[in-house]
Order: sequence, then C-alpha cells, then structure tokens
Amino acid sequence: MGWLSHPATYRAVWRWHFYAGLIVAPFLLILSVTGAIYLFNDEINDVLHAEKRIVAPYEAALPLSRLIAAAEASVHGGKATRIDTWSAPDRSAQVFVTAGDGTALRVFVDPGTGAALGSYVYERTLVGFADRFHGSLMLGAFGDAIVELAACWGVVLLVTGLYLWWPRGARGFADALTPRLRATGRPFWKSLHAVTGVWTAGLILFLILTGLPWANVWGSLLRAGADVAGIGYPVSHRNHGAAPASAPTMKQAAGEAPWALENAPMPASEDHSAHHGMHESAPADAAAKPIGVDRVAGILATAGMEHPYRLSLPAGPSGVYSAYTYPDRPQGQRTVQLDQYSGRVANDVGFDDYGPVAKAVELGVQLHMGNYFGWANQIVMLFACVGAAALSITGPVMWWRRRPKGALGAPRPLAPARVRTVALITMAIAALFPLVGVSLIIAYGADRVLSRRLSEAS
Repeated sequence: MGWLSHPATYRAVWRWHFYAGLIVAPFLLILSVTGAIYLFNDEINDVLHAEKRIVAPYEAALPLSRLIAAAEASVHGGKATRIDTWSAPDRSAQVFVTAGDGTALRVFVDPGTGAALGSYVYERTLVGFADRFHGSLMLGAFGDAIVELAACWGVVLLVTGLYLWWPRGARGFADALTPRLRATGRPFWKSLHAVTGVWTAGLILFLILTGLPWANVWGSLLRAGADVAGIGYPVSHRNHGAAPASAPTMKQAAGEAPWALENAPMPASEDHSAHHGMHESAPADAAAKPIGVDRVAGILATAGMEHPYRLSLPAGPSGVYSAYTYPDRPQGQRTVQLDQYSGRVANDVGFDDYGPVAKAVELGVQLHMGNYFGWANQIVMLFACVGAAALSITGPVMWWRRRPKGALGAPRPLAPARVRTVALITMAIAALFPLVGVSLIIAYGADRVLSRRLSEAS
C-alpha cells in the first residue's frame, strides 16, 4: 500500500478534491441549510402558522366528511384529494385541496368545530420551500439529478478529504484533531476546514447515504437490486391482488408513499357501475355507490389504525381509499387500502412486511430527518448540517486566499504513470455511484483538454 503515501498519489487526490469541492460546495451548502430548516419543520410551522395548526382542545372530533366539506367550501372550485388527521386533541386536520384554477392548497380545519382556519401553498412557506429545494432545487427530475450528483460527489469529497487530512510526519493525531485558532491567514482556514471535516465526516456521510435511497437513479437501482435479491419489498405484497401491470404505482396515485411501497401497484376498486351499465335490463339504482369517507374512517378504526394517518381519497371510479401512518419510529408504519364501494381491504402492509433493505432505509430516513430520538436526534443532525455548511464555506475561502492572482490555482495535472492508479480508485467509486462515474468521465476529458491547451499556450 506504499502507493497511498506516494507524493504523486497525494497530488492526484488533492486535484480531484479541489475540482470537486469548487463545483459541489454551493450545492452542499444549499443541502445543509435547507436540511437544517426541515429538521425543525414542526417547530418552525408552529411558530409561523400557529393559528392554522393549533386549536382549542376538543373532546370529540367531527366526522371526516364534515372537515373535508369545510375545506372544499373555503376554496373556490375546491376538490379535496387527501386529509391528514390530527395528531393530538389540540391540533388541526390538514386537507389537501385543488382549487378551480389548479392551485394545490393545504387547508387547515378545526376537528372540534369544523371551521376552516386558513390555507397556504406549501412551496410558498419556509418549510415547504426548504423541503422542495432540498430534494430537487425545484427543478423537477433535472434538479433531482443535480442534487443526487452533488450528494454522491460529497462522498468523494469526504473520502479524499480524510486522506488529505491524515497526519503525516511529526504531527500526531492529537494535534490534527484540534484547530489552530492562533494561526492567521491560510493556515487558520486550512486547520479549521480540516478539523471540521474530521469531526463531522461520519455524520455527513450518514446523512448522504440515508438520503440517497430517495434519489431517482441511486434509489431506483437500490430498490430494484433489493427486490431481485428478495430483501426489499416482499413479492407477495408487490403482486397483491389483480392489479394490472399498467396500474399506477402508489406514489403516482397518491403523490407519496413509504419508500418500500413507492413502486408497488395501487390496487383498484371494483367499478360496479361500469359492470351494471353493460346490461340494459339492470335497474337504474343497481350500481353500487361509494361508501364515503366516514365509513372508511370507521373501518380503519376497527382495523386498529389510530390517528394521525394520511388518507388519500379515490381518484376516479376505480380508485381506492389509501391510508398510511408515518410515525417518527418506522416500526409503526402501516398502509391500508380499501375498495371505495365495498370497503373491502385491498391491501394491508406493515413494517414487519418490509424486507431488510426497506426496513434499513426507513430507519435511516427517520434518523436522517431527526425524528427517531426526538430533540437529541435533531441536535446531532443539526451538528452535521452546520459542519457541512462550514466545509462548503471554508474550502472556497481557503482556495481564494491561496490562488495566484488571475489564475485558478489548481494542483498540478496527474502524471501519466499515476493516472492508472487514480482510475482504479475512481472506477470503484463509480461502481457505487453511477452518476459520479459519468461525471468523472466528463471531468477527466475536460481536464485533459484544458491541460493540453495550457501546455501549448506556455
């Protein structure tokens, strides 16, 4: 392993760390700030939207149909698509309503009085903006790919950064773990950057790896691989019922779902009205009618599903009522879907039905969001966010102070003999993070072209 300590290897790693840092730092800073905001989403919303979220304690809640009707009546041309029930006797219900002009609103209703308390467009709130920007920069699939690429390169930055930090020569680990606060200029920034990285690297790496399952490319590959290996979402549940291959997934139909169920086909209600319409002799009132949201609430209660839960209303005559719980500890997750005409349970999946990978992902997500251990969890994750933000700032500052005036100040190009060594390392990284592999090919090509032109110019 002598090649690891070779000066040429050090320069090669430094070069990749340098370029990756300059490109990725702004995005890591965005992820750090928006992630820190979302860590305290409930606390922030309770302060900014207290009049919508907190109500006078009530002894009994009104039927869900009353709450939905109140929400729809408060929005011009409103049509409800989902209701999130109350988490405590002093909390409002949240109804997702699409206005006549297509605007998606969240309307808050007092479960005790049925009064609509107000509404907002989620993306226009502080927490909503942070949430959407954190996941996709509000640029859809393209933004999601950028965030995923930045996160994957974040792993490369952490690994190469730890390699560059590793004490060499006379300086021991004890000295390398404490910042040189009495230093000035570039030595101060270099020390602060390195020590911040070594103390927060593990937590930042945890945040990245627990966030990647929700990314389009990496998450899809993980889910597909886990399903093929039989350790993801159970095949028995994935193929539950007679849902056709063309059926929408649970995420497509309901807008969101637990990670393990996002790609599972949404069950369908048996459309009796269409069936009876085929017979001219059938009486006009023979067609079955939807059972209504209040009967659904009763069936869910009988089945042991307690508040709060998220209940998506049927979309069209073949849609189902889809309810799921998403507690801070994922062991309590449960998804139940009901036929909208008969109330038949079309699907009932709990945490115990998930495969090992899906269980690990859901546990990681709740830790990632600071939910699992309450305030302690939030503080630890906030420490990681602050560390990532500090690295994203101190790195560019350090570069700016050391670069020659009017020049980029990049480390020297790789020696041809060492390109093969670095290629082996980057191939291993690319196998774990496909988007990094693609970007490495592009970056390497650009680097060779730029180096050649600079050489010819000199």
